[in-house]
Amino acid sequence: MSVTEYKCPCCGAGLKFSSEAQQMACEYCGTRFDVETVKQYNETLQSQEQPEMQWETYDTESGNGNWKEGEQESLRGYICPSCGGEIVGDATTAATKCPYCDNPAVMPNQLSGMFKPDYVIPFKKSKQDAQDAFRQNCKGKYLLPKFFLQQQRIESIQGIYVPFWLFDCDTDSNISYNATKVHTWSDSNYRYTKTDHFLINRAGGVDFEKVPVDGSTKMDDTYMEAIEPYRYEEMVDFETMYLSGYLADKYDVDADAGKPHANQRIRTSVEQLMRDTVKGYATVNVKNSNVRLKQGKVSYALLPVWILNTNYQGKLYTFAMNGQTGKFVGELPISWKRFWSLFAGFSVGFSAIASAIAWFLL
Repeated sequence: MSVTEYKCPCCGAGLKFSSEAQQMACEYCGTRFDVETVKQYNETLQSQEQPEMQWETYDTESGNGNWKEGEQESLRGYICPSCGGEIVGDATTAATKCPYCDNPAVMPNQLSGMFKPDYVIPFKKSKQDAQDAFRQNCKGKYLLPKFFLQQQRIESIQGIYVPFWLFDCDTDSNISYNATKVHTWSDSNYRYTKTDHFLINRAGGVDFEKVPVDGSTKMDDTYMEAIEPYRYEEMVDFETMYLSGYLADKYDVDADAGKPHANQRIRTSVEQLMRDTVKGYATVNVKNSNVRLKQGKVSYALLPVWILNTNYQGKLYTFAMNGQTGKFVGELPISWKRFWSLFAGFSVGFSAIASAIAWFLL
């Protein structure tokens, strides 16, 4: 399988897409180039390549290694054009970097045909931004373990283009609610309660654009939805150069498998929008809900995500940051020693207040 690497026209080193400059950048000579310029340069280099010598094939029949059933199908091997080292990925790896020379590599065959994205949102936030967001997220957390913030706690930070299905559709909805209003009063003998019942109907149309559904089983859907929204007005037509310097996967959850989740997100949003228009009642409950989806359209895009991993006391903690907006989410560990110390302090304070109140009332 082939690997595409974008070379610096000045020094020949590998180019990476710079989230800060929104250009292809060389880390060795510091030169920057527009995406279109690098694309044309790369096409020129490819047209000048010499055909490779066709050697006799070494395959599993002539070799001695035997794979276990199903084991071989999950692996993909690629050759780094810079150093000749082998890059090993799985069936969904579309962009990575060489473990020997650290140059970025894109696997265009993984993105061809049905797997080629329509759009991409380029990274706007850098690796340093992700580190700063992690530290900021930990500030002011009294229950956080004392040494968790040390720099060495961050074991890995990866910029990943995550595959997403984007759903557009129009909706017609008709939703009815059972609602009540309660009025109470009293006289010298009794307390009265009057409950009025209402049947409320709401109908209308809501249009949706770019409802995202994660297309990778590797990513936690809860995290991916928590870092939304993305600014889709900054989305551009897909070019493989945007992947250079980052990891990328192709989808392993197809559009049909993602449709039920998209339908649920759309219906829930419509129901919430309609519910927000029903005001001034003591209780409101849905009686009937009919949300019809029509004129559905699906597109495939790669969206930027920073993934941070750290290990604390044998447990892996994962954090995710929107690579465009910087929105950051993740689960933090708890220092139970600090928790019980804080709880004891509250208990002592509560006991002192209770004793003071009791003394005052006596």
